[in-house]
Amino acid sequence: MFASLAFTVEGLGLPLLATAVFGLLGIALLVLGFKVFEWATPKLDVEKKLQEGSVAVAITVAGLLVAIAIIVAAAIHG
Repeated sequence: MFASLAFTVEGLGLPLLATAVFGLLGIALLVLGFKVFEWATPKLDVEKKLQEGSVAVAITVAGLLVAIAIIVAAAIHG
């Protein structure tokens, strides 16, 4: 019944490489999205506000990153 499911170390190489590549691509796109957000809001110093403990900015950035992550995941998945 499970004869077609041959899990071998050799068989995991390509999927692991693809996971690593797409993971790094996703992280890079998240960073790019954050930088675009910073560029689009020049009057708001996001990193300074986060260091000051602004909860509103933290929630905004968290929402932004979740939204970008959903879009990137959908784009990568196909």
